[in-house]
Amino acid sequence: MFDRVRKRMKSNEKGFTLIEIAIVMVIVGLLIGGILKGQAMVKNAKIKRYHQDLDGIRAAWYAYFDRYGYYPGDDPRASAHFAGAPNGNGNGRIDGSEQPYVFRHLRYAKLLSGNPAVTAYPPNPYGGQYRVLYNPYGVGANGIAAYNIPGDVARVIDEKYDDGNYNQGDVRASANYNNARVNQACQL
Repeated sequence: MFDRVRKRMKSNEKGFTLIEIAIVMVIVGLLIGGILKGQAMVKNAKIKRYHQDLDGIRAAWYAYFDRYGYYPGDDPRASAHFAGAPNGNGNGRIDGSEQPYVFRHLRYAKLLSGNPAVTAYPPNPYGGQYRVLYNPYGVGANGIAAYNIPGDVARVIDEKYDDGNYNQGDVRASANYNNARVNQACQL
């Protein structure tokens, strides 16, 4: 009696055919490809946003200078233009005490969005922040510093704006682009 049951069980057992396995593998491959492509799109969007942020800060910087005759943050007459705005010293350099004023002056002038009373530095897409200061990483002038940028992204920006070398030119970094994270500065 047990022999009959065993024979019946063996004859009813079925496995996957090679075609079914191949179809499942194709579907899994398409899903993985879609996920990887989506990740690449997100990465490219962040690089584009970072690039646009740098261009936007640079454009606002020069628009402020054209309008008021001083760099934002360094403007010794900012309080005359905007009630409550802090004044800079007018020496043409964004010194340590003037760094927090740069984005406030740009917001007061409506060249950047946001509340001008906010003293926090604007965030970048990689979890760091933007600052404007004099001679960051040896750029030789006032520059936009971006903190906590992935090394491969910083290299892309350096190659787009400059020469691709982390320690020379108008775009520089705190360390070689082979590092996981760097701070990067672009001359204004």
